[in-house]
Amino acid sequence: MRRRRFVERMGVLGGAGLVAGCGAGEESTPAAGSGTVSGPRVEWRLASSYPASLGIIMGAAESLAARVSAVTGGRFRIRVYPAGEIVPGLQVMDAVQQGTVQAGHTASYFYTGKNPALAFDTGVPFGLTARQQNAWLYGAGGIELLRPIFAELGVVQFPMGNTGCQMGGWFREPLTDRSQLASLRMRVPGLGGEVFSRMGVAVQVLAAGDIFPALERGAIDATEFVGPYDDERLGFHQVAPYYYYPGFAEPGVTSSLHVNVSAWTSLPSEYQALLEAVTREVNQEMLFRYDVENPPALRRIVQEHGIELRAFPEGVLEDAWGESVALLEELAGESADFRRILASWAEFRRESFRYFQGNELSYQTFAFPRGAGA
Repeated sequence: MRRRRFVERMGVLGGAGLVAGCGAGEESTPAAGSGTVSGPRVEWRLASSYPASLGIIMGAAESLAARVSAVTGGRFRIRVYPAGEIVPGLQVMDAVQQGTVQAGHTASYFYTGKNPALAFDTGVPFGLTARQQNAWLYGAGGIELLRPIFAELGVVQFPMGNTGCQMGGWFREPLTDRSQLASLRMRVPGLGGEVFSRMGVAVQVLAAGDIFPALERGAIDATEFVGPYDDERLGFHQVAPYYYYPGFAEPGVTSSLHVNVSAWTSLPSEYQALLEAVTREVNQEMLFRYDVENPPALRRIVQEHGIELRAFPEGVLEDAWGESVALLEELAGESADFRRILASWAEFRRESFRYFQGNELSYQTFAFPRGAGA
């Protein structure tokens, strides 16, 4: 109750008052007369899994830092480091666990080797859309189910960004038949990578900054990353002429703030409440920024860069669905954590899909093609 009253009083949940207007990377100050959250001086280091060139996903951590500094009058400062400045992009969680940094912004599915259930914090093949993922995490107990797993790893996690449905990936050669997968080397992380591996793909997991050179020199034949905005900035259109959809492996991917548990418990409760509230705000901000930037980026990719946009062959999707179902069942049989979370997640997906395939899907199927051609 104390935390909820604090958040409501300070007006940070909806971006009102103290944090309004604090954009990514800005050194903002509180609105005149709005006051600040009092507390001790705290300085944190935050390592990101993403390079500085990716303004939306990297910008989420910068936005967090700017807003927290603004609300506390500069007493709580978080210095953000892009991937590679302190640790490589795929070692952010390790740095948080070890206390090398107090916090990290990353995708939890990079670390399923520690516990496969971490995938649910990010996204699962043929899983939830961005809206559904947020609903499950915030409203249907997903965060509470995941917290004990993170606690065992010495981490407290907060959803902090969603990319929306990602694209299927970039391919150097056209993919016309599912049998071609057996000859491919592809960068794809998380359980999506496991699904591709089960279909014969030689899977690699690479940080964002390592993908382009691997694709350019032919070390990999295909890659997925996020979507048009990020993919264009990383230059994949220069070395792979075929762009596939849908991103069945990552339909609504959440990135998370990982906080070292000792650093978290040392914060005053007011700072804890503030951090939790601002991560919610930044979580929504990332999604709407991608929704603004992805459509024109895709148009440029096709019209200006001459990339061929293609749908995955139906057989690939059918195989991927079957392998995804089998993979989730196998992991549930091997891990009590995975089985416990899968039960909640699967029931939520079942009910949510039933609802969305009615009213919303009907609207989209009718209106989207007409509106797109208007």
